[in-house]
Amino acid sequence: MVVAVGRWEVEALRTGVPEVLVVGAGAGVGEVVEAVREAGFGVGRIGVGEVGEGEVRPGVVLLAASMGLARALVVSRRLAEVGAGHVALVFDDGDLAALEACVRAGFDYVARPFSPTLLRGRLLSAWERGGGPVAAERVAVEETVRDYEHDLVVAHDVQAGFLPEALPEAPGWEFAARFRPARLVSGDFYDGFELLDGRRLGFVVADVCDKGIGAALFMALIRTLLRHNAEHTPATRVADGGPALSPRLAFGSGPLVQAVVDTNRYLARNHLKQGYFATVFFGVLDPLSGGLVYINCGHNPPVVVRADGTRTTLPPTGPALGMLADGEYRLGHVHLNPGDSLFAYTDGVVEARDARGRQFGADAMLGAVRPRRSAEQLLESVDGALRRHVDGAVQFDDITMLGLHRVDAAPMLGRVPLQPWEVGGSGRVPKHRAGVARRS
Repeated sequence: MVVAVGRWEVEALRTGVPEVLVVGAGAGVGEVVEAVREAGFGVGRIGVGEVGEGEVRPGVVLLAASMGLARALVVSRRLAEVGAGHVALVFDDGDLAALEACVRAGFDYVARPFSPTLLRGRLLSAWERGGGPVAAERVAVEETVRDYEHDLVVAHDVQAGFLPEALPEAPGWEFAARFRPARLVSGDFYDGFELLDGRRLGFVVADVCDKGIGAALFMALIRTLLRHNAEHTPATRVADGGPALSPRLAFGSGPLVQAVVDTNRYLARNHLKQGYFATVFFGVLDPLSGGLVYINCGHNPPVVVRADGTRTTLPPTGPALGMLADGEYRLGHVHLNPGDSLFAYTDGVVEARDARGRQFGADAMLGAVRPRRSAEQLLESVDGALRRHVDGAVQFDDITMLGLHRVDAAPMLGRVPLQPWEVGGSGRVPKHRAGVARRS
């Protein structure tokens, strides 16, 4: 029960002696309450769970050390929130280890034996100095920051595990990627993996809206869903892209459509209220023919640069993932010849700013996307121009780039046995319509 409420400040002004509030429970609390009373102070006593109930204005608060450092800080803050301009000390109620922890954190303290004379001097001195548990608060904040930084480092390491250790390889092709998060964790990601027993190479560049921990969690979820759905789609599931899509490209599009449609449906149905969505470019390459089939889910258009320097972009073919459960996703396709390259990126590239706030911009990026001898040289060209523009300014958004380059003519098709449906033969397989793919 709260006692002596509503008169704390008045009594302190009248007598020149602060009222004392003892917070805690147990035999040790009764001992200190009696000693405080004998020392000539008005005293009240409440349990930890009663803090904040009633109008409490003590000049000094004595906290039972056994409640622990974290709870002692919480109680002190709670009293400050309800208007108690107080000085807080801890007292020995039998838990010496807890008392030592509070003292190390900066709390002043009183210890047994609770001599009324010594206690009076101690409490008056603390009250006159004032300032409350400032040192303890500072130490607690520092510890909280250290714990938070440690958690971020752990999250960074975990997230790094979701990025591929190596991108897929195929004769005559090169992949390269660069990834620079604005913070320790990122909403951007890229991926690359084999599909259909190595007959196709899948690659993804994506950007989850927002930054920080929330975006990083959704990055992990979306990356896992896309890869799992793509890798577990059987070769017999073939998308029908209409007359413009050859049988070879249709063969590789089944995992692509399945992954995009199923991931979007899951996100929209289960996580719409969180407000996160992702723009995604997902391509599936046939390394033998150079054919690339893709779905662009509201993402920045990748750039295809030909060996002769001409460029074309691959615009969105559907909405961002997680926005519409019944979103329509159309297949796009392009052919990469020897010497051609593809550059995919996130908006952190074009929106990178210099110290004066000027964006790098799409024109400057396109100017840096030129014919190169390798995927790594392509990325170095863009990244070099980007760094010169930023010139050391603070990075505010995640930056991700992925390059694909066809080095020379692909090996002859006969080196890898083809299934009948890959060449449009008599083999019949189930069709999964995806010229306009929709799931309700």
